Amino acid sequence: MYPQPPTTLHLTHPISTLLVDDCPIFRQGLKNLLEFHSATSPLQFQIVGQAASLQQAIDLVIEQSPMLILLDMELAQGNGVELLQQLRSRTKTSHVLVLSGHQEEEWVFKAMQAGARGYVFKHHLSVQLLEAIQVVMQNQIYLSPEVATRFFQLFHFSAGQSMMGTQTVHLTEREREVLHWLVQGASNEVISQQLNITVGTVKAYLTTIFEKLNVNSRTQAALQALKLGLVSA
Repeated sequence: MYPQPPTTLHLTHPISTLLVDDCPIFRQGLKNLLEFHSATSPLQFQIVGQAASLQQAIDLVIEQSPMLILLDMELAQGNGVELLQQLRSRTKTSHVLVLSGHQEEEWVFKAMQAGARGYVFKHHLSVQLLEAIQVVMQNQIYLSPEVATRFFQLFHFSAGQSMMGTQTVHLTEREREVLHWLVQGASNEVISQQLNITVGTVKAYLTTIFEKLNVNSRTQAALQALKLGLVSA
């Protein structure tokens, strides 16, 4: 999704690109596709590294400072959301485009909320990858129509819930702290570390928060919290 059709991107140097996916077969196929686009389009790609795990990706980002990161949501020893969160404090120059097999709207929301510039379903790569790269490299957001539909389903849900939520939602200070970290995309383990409480206690707080917000998932809770102004992003 972008405000106007993207102009053709012309660069005088190759786009340094990091491939992050835990499947070597997929990474090779992606490398082949980028080589094809380098040969047939105005854009040139230089693969500066490949990573299968969260830590490998972080190390390569620090070492190579890639212009473009093509990121899967599921990694060895971590996931794409965790990497996006860490990239916020490590780099301001990399453009991250998520390439995922996950089509659930919650995955799309989590990725975009964490800082991705675009989201493409893997089975559409052959027809959408080049366009998506051109968009994100121009500092715009890319969501293909089918992705955007799933993404905004959550906002429609949130709008409907907010009609019921005009009454005040009373949260304790600790519940607000837990909700704050949930909105940031933190896992239960991270929340427990940040607040110095057990994972079991975090789960108990989340159960109470879900009941008070009248939701049944972490992403719905995050959307409702932002909609009602209970926390800030």
